[in-house]
Amino acid sequence: MRLKNVPGCRERIAGSEYVFPEEELESKKGSWSSEFERNGEIHLEIGMGKGRFVCDMARLHPDINYIGIEKYSAVLLRAVQKMEADPLENLRFMRMDAENIDKIFAPGEVGRIYLNFSDPWPKDRHAKRRLMSREFLARYDKIIKDGARIEFKTDNRDLFDWAVEELEFTAWKADIITYDLHADADLMKDNVMTEYEEKFSRLGNPICKYVISRR
Repeated sequence: MRLKNVPGCRERIAGSEYVFPEEELESKKGSWSSEFERNGEIHLEIGMGKGRFVCDMARLHPDINYIGIEKYSAVLLRAVQKMEADPLENLRFMRMDAENIDKIFAPGEVGRIYLNFSDPWPKDRHAKRRLMSREFLARYDKIIKDGARIEFKTDNRDLFDWAVEELEFTAWKADIITYDLHADADLMKDNVMTEYEEKFSRLGNPICKYVISRR
């Protein structure tokens, strides 16, 4: 998701207490828990969009520290505005490209990763840019702790099928696969929706989801 340019958004983000300074990200590798009020496990949402999902998760789980990652400034600004209206001690943001994620987090530092309605990068030559590609899964493998999971949701069936096939070339295995999340009562008990999920499910689009862990 990419919004039109918003004048001054980079400056607004850089001055926000809810966004970690870009120039300091690599220096904090291995010590992210100390950046929060409580020393809790770190969970990431990569490509968080306007921040609804990660804000709701932070409210539901105050014992967990959440970091929302977004590379588009105009989109991140929407999440910052949400935090300004309703601050959460256990949530902060980063403006960065997830390609560098293993430079920012230390081995075993992350407890869970969420990928929600990620950019499909539909052209084959851009497959490596997809957040559930084997290249990205290898990066996640470097930072996530033993026994941790990655959760991916989308309404794009072609992308989902590709992502499931991609697991064969990685250190990850599928624990849960569903092609119609909202029809599964058990999985829906703890489901927190994104803006896109609410929109697409109202249109009748089935929501696909997988939960994966290391082999």
